Amino acid sequence: MRKIFTIFFAILALVTLSSCQTVSKKIDEKVAKEEKELSQWLNQPETELKIVFGKPNKIELLNGGSRYYVYISEKLKIKCERKFEIGPDNMVKGFSTKNCF
Repeated sequence: MRKIFTIFFAILALVTLSSCQTVSKKIDEKVAKEEKELSQWLNQPETELKIVFGKPNKIELLNGGSRYYVYISEKLKIKCERKFEIGPDNMVKGFSTKNCF
């Protein structure tokens, strides 16, 4: 009986671990897709960004005339934050993303 319990527990542990890897892999794929899509905005004008994403939820001013446009959305109670760096020339210079998948 103990042997059956041990085998059952080992199989259950294996299934649980493999499902965690699947979820992790899917999240990694979504993050890579998000970064690929957002990287297309590099060196694009701020006006085009606003046309597609709308008015930013927050604007953070930086030294040297640069600023961050912060877009926040929520999906399944998870807060997604996309932050675009806009240079003094009003072009997108960089981006970061947090919890967007």
